[in-house]
Amino acid sequence: MQDQPFPHTSTIDQELRQVDLFANLNDQQLAQIKQSMRLVQLEDGEYLFKHGQCAERFFMLREGYIKLLRISMEGVEKVFEVISPGQTFAEAIMFMPNSVYPVTAQAINKTELLSFENKVLMDIIQDSSDTCFQFLFHISKRMRMWINEIDNLTLQNATHRLVNYLLYQVPDDHNNAYEIDFPIPKHVIASRLSIKPETFSRILNGLNKEGFITVKGKTIQIHNIDRLRLHSVGTEVS
Repeated sequence: MQDQPFPHTSTIDQELRQVDLFANLNDQQLAQIKQSMRLVQLEDGEYLFKHGQCAERFFMLREGYIKLLRISMEGVEKVFEVISPGQTFAEAIMFMPNSVYPVTAQAINKTELLSFENKVLMDIIQDSSDTCFQFLFHISKRMRMWINEIDNLTLQNATHRLVNYLLYQVPDDHNNAYEIDFPIPKHVIASRLSIKPETFSRILNGLNKEGFITVKGKTIQIHNIDRLRLHSVGTEVS
């Protein structure tokens, strides 16, 4: 892992303001955030941090993908979330007692991140009630996402979860055919959806045979989005 001071560029302010967490910071607050900013580069499979490690920094992903995971007592990897470029993560941990990372973060491919010191953001939040409320709104959105995730994992069967995941990748303005080129391995997606890899493959093969999709390596072609959406609605819960 390479960790070094970030060389400030003329476009970094614009890049940071495109992220929800930093979008409404004033110039002075953004300057404070940048003072502790560091550039982190990981190779495929490298760890950013591990479960139980002291949490002193939070992160924004610029390139690549990061999986947040835990290992069960049986040694099985469970992926809780896959972080995509433009997302921040680990920012809420600063409010936890003892502030340790509750999950492990591992690069799925060659990855570049920005890291920030927790204390700097905490100082900004304490000094500004407006920023505090903005941060609470940011965390509330993440909580709503996790509630929806729990609902999906506990109330829907494996086929429904996978079909909904495919539909989630489709932009809102597409209503016919669409091609998805997955940048992350299928076994990571399967773990993210709490589906065994063999079940994941079986469902994909079934959807392929029924004419909903065509699978070509990492590429999945959805032939008719509306038809797949109707199939999702008709999938029985079990």
